[in-house]
Amino acid sequence: MTDLQRLPLHDLHVEHGGRMVPFAGWEMPVQFQGVMAEHLHTRAKAGLFDVSHMGQVLIRPATDMATLAAALELLMPVSVAALPEGRQRYGLLTNEAGGIRDDLMFANRGDHFYVVVNAGCKEADIAHLTAHLGDQVCPVTDRALLALQGPQAVDALSVLVPAVATMRFMDVITADTVYGPLWISRSGYTGEDGFEISVPFGGADGLARALLAMEDVAPIGLGARDSLRLEAGLCLYGHDIDEATSPIEAGLNWAIQKSRRTGGFAGDERILRELADGPERRRVGLLPEGRAPMREGTQLFAEDGTPVGIVTSGGFGPSVGAPVAMGYVAASHATTGTTLLGEVRGKRLPLTIAPMPFIPPSYKR
Repeated sequence: MTDLQRLPLHDLHVEHGGRMVPFAGWEMPVQFQGVMAEHLHTRAKAGLFDVSHMGQVLIRPATDMATLAAALELLMPVSVAALPEGRQRYGLLTNEAGGIRDDLMFANRGDHFYVVVNAGCKEADIAHLTAHLGDQVCPVTDRALLALQGPQAVDALSVLVPAVATMRFMDVITADTVYGPLWISRSGYTGEDGFEISVPFGGADGLARALLAMEDVAPIGLGARDSLRLEAGLCLYGHDIDEATSPIEAGLNWAIQKSRRTGGFAGDERILRELADGPERRRVGLLPEGRAPMREGTQLFAEDGTPVGIVTSGGFGPSVGAPVAMGYVAASHATTGTTLLGEVRGKRLPLTIAPMPFIPPSYKR
């Protein structure tokens, strides 16, 4: 793994027994105590994830925020202009064919926007944003990013930053601390209440150690992060969504506000058509029968043998207590309760289309 980038907290992960693996060009901890235990700990208490491999970007207006928001809305089918100061929103960069370049989070911090993008898309996203917005785009290169997730996350973080106790889901604040200025959002990608915390490199180790010293907080690796987001019905870029997938196929209609459903963004022809007429295929939840998971790439068939789709994410859901999966199915076969067959090692085994998320979310409203 000599060509991989190392996280700012690499030594801390090794100290805590992290098993390091390659991921998106980085050396990342896949697990510490085991995926099952880490998953269940996050659902019951609080898990600390190092997501410093993701891209952090500031977009500062050359003139004013309204002009910048209008320029960003040409690139995304979501409302940027209506996002209030101190709030964050899920966004999608789309291409001219209506596919998804990346999904991201963006926050209005008063005099600029703060954006977090996926690690595997980071360089392409920054190049794309820069091509359209020029030197208004400022990559952040001196901060780590941590995610503290779970029902005890607010109690843990409020010991260090009391102001987080009153934050709502998708609120953002900046807090001055002994670890440096922290950029905090009440959000995450597990389905649990929690926070994402951008911290200067110099304060990252101290912040992480202070949190891990708390009884309810444990380090969590990539394995549990994946099973948590799968149970929460959340897409993983490059697996469940990509440049060929439209937001409507992916079931992300909710991210396109009514004010944006008149067009004026990349890929609007296809996206608006699918909004009106429906897509040819849909992302659905899948519950395999029995205990054997159906993994990414499993081909799906109707009961009469007609090929109808494919699994894009699948595994065992520790909180569900059974295998769970998601994938794309022809719209004609995408109704909840429909029985399909997944081909596993030459055998076609039954599974049922189910609503997502597989576990109810516990966001702080």
